[in-house]
Amino acid sequence: MFDRLFQRPRVLARHRNGPLAEERRRYLAHCDELQMSFLTLQTIASYTLVVAKALRLADRPGEMITQDEIESAAERWANRQPKPPAMRLFHHARRNFQGHALRWLMFLGRLQPSATVLRPYAEHVGQFTDYQLQELGLSPQTVAHRSRTIHQLLAQIEEAEFRLQTLTIIQMDELLTKQIREGRYARITIRGWVSVLRTFFRFAERRGWCPPGLAAALMAPRVFTQESLPTGPSWDDVKQLLTAAEGGQPVDIRDRAVLMLLAVYGLRAGEVTALCLGDFDWEAELLSVPHSKSQRPRSYPLCRQVGDAVLRYLREVRRPSDRREVFLTVVAPFRPLTPDGLGAIVYRRLHALGLTLPHYGPHALRHACATHLLAQGLSLKEVGDHLGHRSPDTTRIYAKVDLPALRAVADFSLEELL
Repeated sequence: MFDRLFQRPRVLARHRNGPLAEERRRYLAHCDELQMSFLTLQTIASYTLVVAKALRLADRPGEMITQDEIESAAERWANRQPKPPAMRLFHHARRNFQGHALRWLMFLGRLQPSATVLRPYAEHVGQFTDYQLQELGLSPQTVAHRSRTIHQLLAQIEEAEFRLQTLTIIQMDELLTKQIREGRYARITIRGWVSVLRTFFRFAERRGWCPPGLAAALMAPRVFTQESLPTGPSWDDVKQLLTAAEGGQPVDIRDRAVLMLLAVYGLRAGEVTALCLGDFDWEAELLSVPHSKSQRPRSYPLCRQVGDAVLRYLREVRRPSDRREVFLTVVAPFRPLTPDGLGAIVYRRLHALGLTLPHYGPHALRHACATHLLAQGLSLKEVGDHLGHRSPDTTRIYAKVDLPALRAVADFSLEELL
């Protein structure tokens, strides 16, 4: 393996004769099976040799290595390197050391597992999670978001040395005020947060975990119906975005297919990353998309341009994999694209156009899709069905976006009626 990566005799000898040569060779072979690039394999070979020396692994056969020890070794090693021109580069070298050390030692089975830190009231949150999934029928994504909110609150209760069993509304107000002051949340965010807390405290009251009356006493700021205006790029900007992704590089081919699904169908980020190979019926020219919240699938006619973009990605870019998800990373190890990864794609592509937008995430393209459909004359019901809205109130806000129609009303002369 070393012979393939290094040609210079001195460098090759250093890797062959270095500590744990066989273990490093096995790890490189494993990475090669994951179809990592030649340069990536060279980097891995260099760092595993550095890690083996810095942690004295050959002198400690079979000994488990803790993450704290890896961090200390990374700090010492980075300090011995030639002084970088910026502290950012120093942190970059230290993170590289830690990352390669963790992955290699995990492969060898020599990484000491971190002690599990039990979150405050973890059993309570677990029961509340089951209740939301089984009785309320909420989606796993919604439940995960709500659970993070509850964990955050309970951790603050512990930090303030309060107790859930004796919690008062005055203490709750104090915690909420602190959270709002430090987080600078918008009113609609605070309202959603308080709604989650009310649901939890109603559940907790029924089980005697907290004093009664907390849920009813929680107050949220008033948010007027359809108060906020959804914003996104114009449809001309969307066309420019798709044109900019017409390159022949693998990342361009994948990104164009992703962007077209977001813009043409108005899909959510989680719906695109959850698409599987079987969701495309190429013979019937249909696309089946499971709703990210209800999980109920909805079918779309497969637009030819979108289908061509996805087919090109599948034929030219997507590596063979046992994963059924359509979109994978373009560098090894080839894993399914995550919603965060998809968000980074849209963010980078929109910023590259030099657009000034309130938000640069995938939802901006969903708003652009809805606005474009309204401009094309579709009704709110049709737009709502296209976007997968379960309530017409969710779609109604887009009625405020049709500015040309509003101007036409404003220009209408009442004299014509007299």
